[in-house]
Amino acid sequence: MATGQKLMRAIRVFEFGGPEVLKLQSDVVVPVPKDHQVLIKVHACGVNPVETYIRSGTYSRIPPLPYTPGTDVAGVIESIGDNVSAFKKGDRVFTTSTISGGYAEYALAADHTVYTLPEKLNFRQGAAIGIPYFTACRALLHSARVKAGESVLVHGASGGVGLATCQIARAYGLKVLGTAGSKEGQKIVLQNGAHEVFDHKEAHYIDKIKKSVGEKGIDVIVEMLANVNLSNDLKLLSSGGRVIVVGSRGSIEINPRDTMAKESTITGISLFSSSKEEFQQFASAVQAGMETGWLKPVIGSQYPLEKVSQAHENIIHGSGTVGKMVLLI
Repeated sequence: MATGQKLMRAIRVFEFGGPEVLKLQSDVVVPVPKDHQVLIKVHACGVNPVETYIRSGTYSRIPPLPYTPGTDVAGVIESIGDNVSAFKKGDRVFTTSTISGGYAEYALAADHTVYTLPEKLNFRQGAAIGIPYFTACRALLHSARVKAGESVLVHGASGGVGLATCQIARAYGLKVLGTAGSKEGQKIVLQNGAHEVFDHKEAHYIDKIKKSVGEKGIDVIVEMLANVNLSNDLKLLSSGGRVIVVGSRGSIEINPRDTMAKESTITGISLFSSSKEEFQQFASAVQAGMETGWLKPVIGSQYPLEKVSQAHENIIHGSGTVGKMVLLI
C-alpha cells in the first residue's frame, strides 16, 4: 500500500450468491476523485431489492467482481475532482448512483449524479430519495405520462418506491389508490398521498377496488410485484389504461385477451435506462417536491454496516415492508 492512502470500512462481494457473500472489510482503500468526480463521506445508504438481485448474479446487468453494492447514498462532500464546480467540501448531498459503491464509509460519484440535500431532510431521508423517487418519476411522468385527474393504483404502496409514487401522484393531481399488507403499512400509505388504501392480503380486495373505481376502471397501475398481480391488474384497467411494471420476482400467466378490448399496455421500466436529460427532468420534479414540502421520505428498518446480510434477507423475505430500508454508516 502506498503511504498516505486512507483506509475505510466497506462491504465487498467476491462471488455472486446469497446474503452471506456480503463481506465487511476494514482495509479498503478510500478512492480519490478525478475530473468530474466527488468523494462523499457516507452517513446513510439506501438498500434496494435490485441490490439483492445483482448480488445473487441473476440480474440483467452485473458488475465485475469484486464490487461494493449500493447506489443511493447521503452524506457530506469530502473532496472534489479538478473539474467539479457545482460542489465543495462540506456540502450535504444525496446521489442516484455511485462509482465505487455506497455500502462504505466513503463513496465516489460522478458530479452529474449528485444533488444538494436541503437542511430540512436528514441523511437517512437523503438516502431514501435516489432510487425510490427517481424510479417513481420514471414510472409516472415518463412511462405512464400521467395527467391530472387520472386515477392511479400503487400496487404495493408501503415500501420506498410505493410511498414515493403516492406522494408524487398526489402532488400531480391524480386520484391515488394504494395497497399494503399490514395495518401499519395501510396507515402510512394514507398519510402519504393515497385517497384510499386496500389490504392485498384480503381474499376479495380486488372486488373492493373494482367497487371503489366503478365501471371506468383505473387509468394507471404502478406494479411492484408483477409475478403475483399482473393478471388482476389487467382486469382493473380503464380503456387505454396502462400497467407500469416496477418490480417482479418470477413469472405469471396472463390472458392477452384482457389487453385487447381496452387497448391497454404493459410497460416495464428500469431507472438506469434513463438518459442524462431524463435524470435532469426527474431531478427537477424531486427538487420541487423538496422545496414545496410534499417530498417526505419515510424511513423503515435501519441497519449498521455489519448487519447488511440481515438487511438483504429482510428486504426480500420480510413481510409488510413499511418505508425505505437504510444502512447507517
